[in-house]
Amino acid sequence: MAEVATSRIFSATSDQLLVVVDPVARRADGESVRIAKDVIGAGAASTKVCLPDGPEEFARALARRGSRRPVVVGDDRALVRAVTLLHRRRELADCALSLVPVGGAVSLARSLGVPTGAVAAARAVLDGAERRMDLLVDDSDGVVLGTLRIPPVGGVTRAREGAGRPWLRTCRSLMHTLAPARPPRAVPDPEAGPARLRVEVDGSTLVDLHQPVESVSVTPDVSGTARVEVRPVSVGAEATPLLAEARTVTVSGAHFRYRADAVVSGPVRTRTWVVREGAWRLTLPAR
Repeated sequence: MAEVATSRIFSATSDQLLVVVDPVARRADGESVRIAKDVIGAGAASTKVCLPDGPEEFARALARRGSRRPVVVGDDRALVRAVTLLHRRRELADCALSLVPVGGAVSLARSLGVPTGAVAAARAVLDGAERRMDLLVDDSDGVVLGTLRIPPVGGVTRAREGAGRPWLRTCRSLMHTLAPARPPRAVPDPEAGPARLRVEVDGSTLVDLHQPVESVSVTPDVSGTARVEVRPVSVGAEATPLLAEARTVTVSGAHFRYRADAVVSGPVRTRTWVVREGAWRLTLPAR
């Protein structure tokens, strides 16, 4: 991991910043990364830039930040990774994060109010204001910043078997190379179609297993509750969505997958999410 330390005294801000540049961002858009570093470096009192090569070095950089305010340069996955790491170290409440979105997946950043242009986002790091955000935490200590959806939709990353074992990926790649080519065949999706799920909000059943549903979505609000929307399967006319606000949401039933921000998780038979009010802080443009 490369680190570059610079010290400048400017009246714009007295912050000491730790700029952690996600490796995916460096590969996806090196010019935006350079612009962000230049703008932040010119305006901060002291800037330390870390260029981690992977998730382990990314985690170490955050853990060793000291009194510096962390700035993540990366996409939605990098932001979720940073929040998850700080949450599991029980340091999230005491750490304000900043983000410069760089990469292909920035819809979460946009929905949270972060500018998606490198210059505007970097200026918000320097001149913005901290705002407290609600967070969903599940019973496996996972976090949700934006919306979770069942079933998951496209454009997501799924954890794969062997993802942390390079030798296994190499062996599989070699086997695919040596194997004779086969014509593609359609593979049925076992999760396609309506699902039978029980959705409970604060201990009360919103929908039960006898009612098939098309989708479930849960979004943390700014009031200490989550917005829950269940869309039952329609017969003829479109069914009216079931809406609720709750601090605790439990979904159970047959094995299901869900999309939380940029990652697909599961399959699981049951999962509970709890709202943590004002659990994390994000620097956004001053109003």
